[in-house]
Amino acid sequence: MPHATTRDDVRIYFEEAGQGTPIIFLHEFAADYTNWEPQMRYLSRGHRCITYSARGYAPSDVPDGEVYTYKHFYTDALAVLDHLGIERAHLVGLSMGAYSSLQIGLNAPQRALSMTLAGVGSGSELETLDAWRKQCRANAEQFETLGSAEVAKITREAPSRIPFLVKDPRGHADFYVALARHDAKGSANTMRGFQGGRPSIYTLADAIRKVATPALIICGDEDDPCIGASLFLKKHLPAAGLAMFPKSGHVLNLEEPALFNESVERFVTLVEAGRWPVRDPRSLVAH
Repeated sequence: MPHATTRDDVRIYFEEAGQGTPIIFLHEFAADYTNWEPQMRYLSRGHRCITYSARGYAPSDVPDGEVYTYKHFYTDALAVLDHLGIERAHLVGLSMGAYSSLQIGLNAPQRALSMTLAGVGSGSELETLDAWRKQCRANAEQFETLGSAEVAKITREAPSRIPFLVKDPRGHADFYVALARHDAKGSANTMRGFQGGRPSIYTLADAIRKVATPALIICGDEDDPCIGASLFLKKHLPAAGLAMFPKSGHVLNLEEPALFNESVERFVTLVEAGRWPVRDPRSLVAH
């Protein structure tokens, strides 16, 4: 099985398909490398596409200790690119993966040809940040005490995930059967370290204004926790466009695979043609 090895000797499982300019997919908390299959099949027709499971998600390693910070997660994506000898790639991330993609834009912009930030920013609202982190710790304890199968039953009822159920009951069921198989220790550590420890996007405004990497922000209009952060990023990222998917929740790439694929393909095509310009700095919000 193909693996990349990180700086701290964690093995990251990956798969790839296609040829051309690279695209790497970064999955959400409730997903793994398999959940990008609709995008791998479609976008690999014209690009070299890579999907991987983050640390804590089999068949990648599930290490012990406090090695699940947001810094570990975004550098793991870079480790996969390094292993494959890829200097720059288009980053396509959902939720947790979108946050990691943004961190690459902030900390290693030379590695990113573009950033697709889908379902980004939950838990960033400053007025509820302490409550969010408390809930993340409680969720981590649920994984440890109840196991992934029981937590999956709770997660699938979240309001932002109901649109997926309404549109595609079979796909929704498959998604949560897969979540029930996740390693409980890895999920608990990710919930506690990454989800509950990452900085709020709203605290990164000054740094975000300096990121000239082309960015496509995608948000479902029924994904309430991500709407504010998506609008914030649109205002502050110098080269950002915003796509709002109607009657859509959080799992955008599986809820609306055709629309998602079309949006990403169009964006990547424009970036590669040099037709996704940076906005005039005077138009950016400075507060």
